[in-house]
Amino acid sequence: MKLSASSKVIAGLGSNLGDRFAALRRAMELIREEAGEIIATSSVWETEPWGFDADEQFLNMVIVLETALDPKGLIQRFRSIEGRMGRKKSGGGKYESRIIDLDILFWDDRVISIPGLEVPHPKLHSRRFVLEPLMEVSPETVHPVTGLTVAEMLQFCEDNSDVRLAARQF
Repeated sequence: MKLSASSKVIAGLGSNLGDRFAALRRAMELIREEAGEIIATSSVWETEPWGFDADEQFLNMVIVLETALDPKGLIQRFRSIEGRMGRKKSGGGKYESRIIDLDILFWDDRVISIPGLEVPHPKLHSRRFVLEPLMEVSPETVHPVTGLTVAEMLQFCEDNSDVRLAARQF
């Protein structure tokens, strides 16, 4: 189902398998073709895995997207893109390495709770690998539940994992 007006969505992209830069580029191409216009992108940040152990480091970034899709339509599109790009889920809800991961972080100033989607992303405030790139594209975005800006969430974030710049915007 399409909405008549477009929405501003902030999404996180991550990859730690294969050619990680190519995976991020391909995901952005598919998002542009199938979901809407990307109006801003962060730099790419290299980070250690969060919530599980893996030898491969992640590349993470954030995009700002204008879309006419509704939340269910966009998350279905994201899951389709992940699957077509080769993401395999082992099930059980465990964190694992992946060729691509697409997450909706914010949807305008809305709070959304539907099967398979919680917005704002329920863990974004505790993940430095999300907050650092988010800080680049939207530091003043206010979390509609906590009332904190992205800048404030980063300031209060207790995640001390290694997050370092891998590439300026590409």
